[in-house]
Amino acid sequence: MQRCDYLLSQLDVLEAESIHIFREVAAEFERPVLLFSGGKDSIVMLRLAQKAFWPAPIPFPVMHVDTGHNFPEVMEYRDRRVAELGVRLVVASVQDAIDSGRVVEQKGRRASRNRLQITPLLDAIEEHGFDAAFGGARRDEEKARAKERVVSFRDEFGQWDPKNQRPELWNLFNTRITQGEHVRVFPLSNWTELDIWDYVRREELELPPIYFAHTRRVFERDGLLLDAETGFANRGDDEPEFEASVRYRTVGDASCTGAVKSTAVSLEEVIAEIAATRITERGQTRADDRTSEAAMEDRKKEGYF
Repeated sequence: MQRCDYLLSQLDVLEAESIHIFREVAAEFERPVLLFSGGKDSIVMLRLAQKAFWPAPIPFPVMHVDTGHNFPEVMEYRDRRVAELGVRLVVASVQDAIDSGRVVEQKGRRASRNRLQITPLLDAIEEHGFDAAFGGARRDEEKARAKERVVSFRDEFGQWDPKNQRPELWNLFNTRITQGEHVRVFPLSNWTELDIWDYVRREELELPPIYFAHTRRVFERDGLLLDAETGFANRGDDEPEFEASVRYRTVGDASCTGAVKSTAVSLEEVIAEIAATRITERGQTRADDRTSEAAMEDRKKEGYF
């Protein structure tokens, strides 16, 4: 009798788990949507969705919650990648919500549109009838995200209550919801930042160039290097700008997303930096998550994450 041994790498196991989640949600829900920002996590999710349904096309649209304060390199990548795949792009615009009076823009030096994403996101979910939204959150990023289930329940107001989450045994997910409720689904829950970069290398995925070291005009605030080129970060007169070799570990609202000093211009060099660091990407690069230890959990309860 011939015996075959199948040895799966860690990436193979993670990939299989994520593909199972995509297929399960697509089978159980009527109108899923994939949240896509053009960042590395959503780029990996898009590849996993491709594999989950290949050779058929991805059977749901992608949605970008657009703050209007974006890095141009990321927006160029987003539009080009969506066109290549032929998927429908839904844009939930923070600027439209401001113009219509649905939200009020913050003022002051530390003003950010990050929290303002909640209203246009929930409006878009209601308008299009989405009942499941795939997100790229990982449990290694931050304490509040470590509390999430893979299928994370949101009530009729779009709010997350950590005490009202369903138990998940192994890979059994509770997908029952009533009218007006929806779930957030996190296929990358068990991945780490290093896993993401290893997968990008294995799959030869293209990333926006700001993920690699480049010379950029920045200024320092509270230990973060914020972008001085787009003008979204409200630089004060006492915050001089300077040029530095930097890269971004995560992308988001340019007003509060910091860069890190780096000379890593290749995947191998970036992976070596990530393997050596002991600071999470959000702890090192997101100004809004430094306001308090509970900052992200507060936004999750309001309905964004």
